[in-house]
Amino acid sequence: MKSYRKELTLNLPERMEFVNITADVRACIDESAIQEGLVLVNPMHITASVFINDDESGLHHDYKKFLETLVPHAPLAQYRHNDTGEDNADAHIKRQVMGREVVVAITNGELDFGAWEQIFYGEFDGRRRKRVLVKIIGE
Repeated sequence: MKSYRKELTLNLPERMEFVNITADVRACIDESAIQEGLVLVNPMHITASVFINDDESGLHHDYKKFLETLVPHAPLAQYRHNDTGEDNADAHIKRQVMGREVVVAITNGELDFGAWEQIFYGEFDGRRRKRVLVKIIGE
């Protein structure tokens, strides 16, 4: 069995933003030369998420609205975590809602997706450099 590891770097200008990273993951699969296996994709930060869904701007707008309604950023004083001097308690909770990572099968050197599935990085405390781990195992 072979193993491949790469870190993607993102630095998004918005506090909350979604980026399609499917092409980056596909490039990693190509670099790895693994034809049959699994790819794990996860952010290496506790205020970000990786998830699978449709690449449709209305859906992304709806996610942002839903998350901000469910876990609003302000007022900052509503969260005990922010008592530490942080201002990102909401980002930690939004990450829990959207999930930590995805694992996708690789078949014949391709992501074994259903219709419309894409891999997204979800940022909830942006404006600084963050990393995403891509780990591939297989043959």
